[in-house]
Amino acid sequence: MPGQLMHLGATVMCAHSGPAQPTKTEPRVLVNGMPAVTAVAPYTVTGCTLLQPPGPCLTAQWVSTAMRVRIGGAPALLSDGRAQCTPTGTPLTVSATQTRVKGT
Repeated sequence: MPGQLMHLGATVMCAHSGPAQPTKTEPRVLVNGMPAVTAVAPYTVTGCTLLQPPGPCLTAQWVSTAMRVRIGGAPALLSDGRAQCTPTGTPLTVSATQTRVKGT
């Protein structure tokens, strides 16, 4: 199933409501005027509210990416992809992204 292409302006949060941002974008490819995001670099999570061990979410790596769309040789991230936070193992949730460009 196709998902929306992810970009820097997408709203992404950990399972404990901590906002997540990409550590690297692809500035040569713009989606809705913002740089696209690939699976090359992890996301950083700030403000995770989990206080119990194993502690708050710090980073997240996407484990499910676009199969057919590549940006700069790396798989593009899609809104329906899956990411896993470290050290908790919980997922990231994409709640808002651009709606014009889809990929598989």
